[in-house]
Amino acid sequence: MTSKLVKLASQSQLSSWLPSIHPQVWIFAIGRFLSEVGTGCTLFYAPIFFVNEVGLSATSVGVALGSASISGIVGRIVGGSLADSEHWGRRRTLLLATAISAIASLVLAATNDFTILVIGSLISGLGIGFYWPAAEAVVADASQIDNRRETFAIARLADNLGLAIGIMLAGFLIAVIGSYRWLFIIDAISFLMFFGVVYVGISETEQQQIGESEKTAHFASWMAVLSDRRFLVYIAVNIFFTIYISQIHSTLPLYFKNFVIKSSTEGFAQTTISVLFAWHLVLAIICQLPVTSFLKRCSHTLALTVSAILWGVGFGLIWVSGTAPSYNLVWVALALGVFAVAIVSYTPSAASLVTELAPENQRGVYFSVNAVCWAIGSFIGHPLGGWALDQPPIITNTFWLGFPLSVLIVVVILQYLNRILADTNSV
Repeated sequence: MTSKLVKLASQSQLSSWLPSIHPQVWIFAIGRFLSEVGTGCTLFYAPIFFVNEVGLSATSVGVALGSASISGIVGRIVGGSLADSEHWGRRRTLLLATAISAIASLVLAATNDFTILVIGSLISGLGIGFYWPAAEAVVADASQIDNRRETFAIARLADNLGLAIGIMLAGFLIAVIGSYRWLFIIDAISFLMFFGVVYVGISETEQQQIGESEKTAHFASWMAVLSDRRFLVYIAVNIFFTIYISQIHSTLPLYFKNFVIKSSTEGFAQTTISVLFAWHLVLAIICQLPVTSFLKRCSHTLALTVSAILWGVGFGLIWVSGTAPSYNLVWVALALGVFAVAIVSYTPSAASLVTELAPENQRGVYFSVNAVCWAIGSFIGHPLGGWALDQPPIITNTFWLGFPLSVLIVVVILQYLNRILADTNSV
């Protein structure tokens, strides 16, 4: 069955005009697409459900969702070591991650109070923690230097396409059945489908066939990562990016739904929010490969600088959307469009930079630390955003202006990182 899937993927029409992409990447992209359809059903609607339907405050929901970062850090640390392990490897780690994530979705579907929400979030964080180091390592193992950004772009394209379809599906289901809980059940089913794709179609990557004498002990691997100055500087700037992304996933949907727009008496309707985030993801899908191809001629730090500036512009537009006397929907659509380009500028370059910094037999650990950034970003971003939405309008609006100011710090750190990388390459 595996050989048939590989043959089918290698004959894909898309591969005829894209750079030479390893067949396993196409198979893995199919699994990611299926999983993200389920994630799209819940990602932007979960905060709305827990606040407006379950009856929790925005702050408590932010804290509960942020608690996933605690177990997520544990999962990322353990998952990175497991992914690099000769006796466990990327494939088994992915199977474990998808199984845990399916359980988490079922727990969240049964949520009716803060305690269950925290339990579901902790389980979800553990599954996500196991997933990302192994997932990024699989893509990195299957890439070459000349097509690395395109390879990661294909994986992100599958993610965004699945999310877009999931969002539209969720909007339809809520309109028809009026129940948010079914969205989490669909998410659980999508994780089980992803489990099946990994089980049938993903084989262990070549890097895992390295002999024990050539492998670095796990403790030594972690010490090597934590002493890599280039990587640590990148980690510092990456945390800012993950905080920005966390606002799109948790704070903005609730902001659009509940925050009073000055030109009307209420926030956006549920169907409007669905269309807005579908627009955001469709634009990301359209721009993913062209933007990646364009930025390929730039250094990783320059590509990340472009992304940071776009994030600043996008948050500035969010501030305008909440304070402008009219055309609020237009300003929001523009902001989400800018965010789409910011994300597709960020993800391939960031993952490619980590791949180039990491030795082949330590990619799991490097991507584990990289994934911890996402846990930290969520841990900071979710509660921070929830707190801001529970404050008076003046504080909520000022909250969005803080992000463009933080971009100045990001740009300074990236310039420093660029000098370090240049000095290293010149040695």
